[in-house]
Amino acid sequence: RVQLVESGGGSVQAGESLRLSCAASEYYSTLLIGWFRQAPGKEREGVASINIIGGAQDYADSVKGRFTISQDGAKNMVYLQMNSLKPDDSAMYYCAAGRRWPPLDPNSYTDWGQGTQVTVSS
Repeated sequence: RVQLVESGGGSVQAGESLRLSCAASEYYSTLLIGWFRQAPGKEREGVASINIIGGAQDYADSVKGRFTISQDGAKNMVYLQMNSLKPDDSAMYYCAAGRRWPPLDPNSYTDWGQGTQVTVSS
């Protein structure tokens, strides 16, 4: 089982940036690391994912051009750089590990972190 710990959340103004970090144990036992978010009263949605072997990335349409997912395999870390944040980006953000497709479907992931809160005010 992959253990995941998120960090980097916080409260920012619209237009500002945050970088989330995900530390993953047993890093190379998985295939995908994904970032998901869930706002109160809404379903969990996929934000971005990365294939840790091939490096392929996928993004939700709502974050394309603003968010960038990256990895540092030597440190067992995956990052989510979030620029031009909007109030609609406010949510609890989770990283997850999985080996199935599609890469932005929460059902493709088996291991989850506890989440880090992102709040964007206008």
